[in-house]
Formats: sequence, C-alpha cells, structure tokens
Amino acid sequence: MDPVIWFFVLGLVAGLSRSDLRLPPAVYDLLSTLLLLTIGLKGGVELARTSFAGLLPQVAAVIAIGLVIPLLVYPVANLLGRLGRANAASLAAHYGSVSVATYAVGVSFLVARSVDYDPQLPLFLVLLEVPAIMVGILLARGLNAETRWGALAHEIFLGRSIVLLVGGLAIGWAAGPEGVAPIEPLFFDLFKGVLALFLLEMGLIAASQAGAVSRHGFFLVIFGLLVPLPLAAIGAVIGWSIGLSVGGTLLLAVLSGSASYIAAPAAMRMAVPEANPSLSLTASLGITFPFNIFIGIPMYYTLAEMLHGRGG
Repeated sequence: MDPVIWFFVLGLVAGLSRSDLRLPPAVYDLLSTLLLLTIGLKGGVELARTSFAGLLPQVAAVIAIGLVIPLLVYPVANLLGRLGRANAASLAAHYGSVSVATYAVGVSFLVARSVDYDPQLPLFLVLLEVPAIMVGILLARGLNAETRWGALAHEIFLGRSIVLLVGGLAIGWAAGPEGVAPIEPLFFDLFKGVLALFLLEMGLIAASQAGAVSRHGFFLVIFGLLVPLPLAAIGAVIGWSIGLSVGGTLLLAVLSGSASYIAAPAAMRMAVPEANPSLSLTASLGITFPFNIFIGIPMYYTLAEMLHGRGG
C-alpha cells in the first residue's frame, strides 16, 4: 500500500476513536491549495509540449462522460433508493463530478510504480467538474426561471478548486518546464508529503460521517460501494478508446468512479437547497472515497492493463 494511504487510515482511526487530533482550518486550506496548484502546474507544463488541436476529440469524449454519468446515476437513486427528485439529482451531480483527492491518490499510485500518464489528464479533471453539476440542477429543477444561473455560474466557474486548477494549468503552460523549475521544490518535490497530510484530514472528515452512514441506511452504503465500479469501467473503456496510455486510462477511470465533495456540494446547496447535503456527502466522502483509495484504484489499474493487452 502506498504510504500516503496510511495517513488516511491514521485520520480515520483517530476520528472514530474520538481523538482530539485536528488540523487547523488554515493548514487544511494551505494543503488543498498546494495540492490543486501542483496538479494544475504539472499538467500545464506537459500541455506546453502538446498540440491542442489533437485533443479536441478527447475533450468532447470527456465532456460526454460528465453529461452521461449523472443521467445514469439519477434513476438508480430516485427509483431504487427512493430518495426523491431533489436528493437523487444532488447525488447524481456529486457522482458525475470528480474528487481531486482521489485523482491525486491515483497519480501517487502511478508514480510509485513508475507508470507515466498523459499530460492532458489535469485538463480532463477541470472539464469533468462542471457538466454533471449543471445536469444535476436541471434534473432537480428543470428549466426554472427562478434559478439564479448567473450566481450559480459564478459559484461553479470561480469556485476555489476550479480557479486553482485552471490557474495552475495556465501558469504551467505559459512558463513551461524551464520557467517552473525554480518552484519545483515547493510544488513537485513535496507533492507526496502534502498529499499525506491532506489525506490525514480526509480521514478525520470521513470518520465524522460514520454516524450519518448508519442513519441513512443500507441503500446508501451499497450505492457508495457499487456505483463507482461501472462508472469507472465506462471511464476506462472511453480512455482506452480515445488513445490514452495505461496510466491515463487509469486516471480517467478514477475520475469517472469518484464523487465530488467540494464543488458539487457548494453548487447544489445554492441551486437545490431542498436537497439533504448529508446524503451526498455521506455517500461520496464517507463511503466512495475510502473504497476508491483502498480497493477501487488497484482494480481500475488492472482493468486498464487488461484493456491495453497487458493483463494476465
């Protein structure tokens, strides 16, 4: 197991045992800022060597993933889970959007195995943040004239995670490898250490959802454990079909099988206030996130290798 995962375990155990271990909010904000900027910078540096014209078919496929996944998740949550329109739409938006932390663990997984991945994956990460949220809102409210689309667009597109990821991509692309070299010790060399501390806090937060897991019942647990598998498989197959490498196929599977707990909660809280946020957060952060970092990512890697003819 990658050593950074043990930091998540430490936070989880500390939280479940009601330890007084806490990271100050300012430290958590700094860690998440460094993590988002590092992912963006790495992608931007590599994108500087890539032709954007050749990426257009891949970009279209990735946006399609973001549009289709919430449409697949919604009937499961609404009909099988009987969560109601608003809660089912909110859950669909969370699972159609992505988890930056799960993506970062996937990158760490590949780095530990010296497996390269395609430079455009951070761009795909940004692209997958938005479409599912918009679909989720439409599923919940329809084309309602009362929806404050301007304020909502500001919340989504100028939210902290999008600004940092896009900003990092732009800086890395504009500066290139030589321009970014002086700041590599802070961002690139410390990536795993920053990720380890970030996962420590994620473990504490996941532990805080334990009570909600028991309150919201059997369906939410099964949903959080099983839904990521077919969604990740969709991402892996599409990644393979659009010509991504094994590492890139894995990361697109990770993005497709992950669930947002930053951008989607903020947007859905504004657009669909009648939805219960604890349902989506419990499923995404309390169940799916631990499942993906312990079990899902190795499974998705095996699937990526099989698709590329390296399995067995």
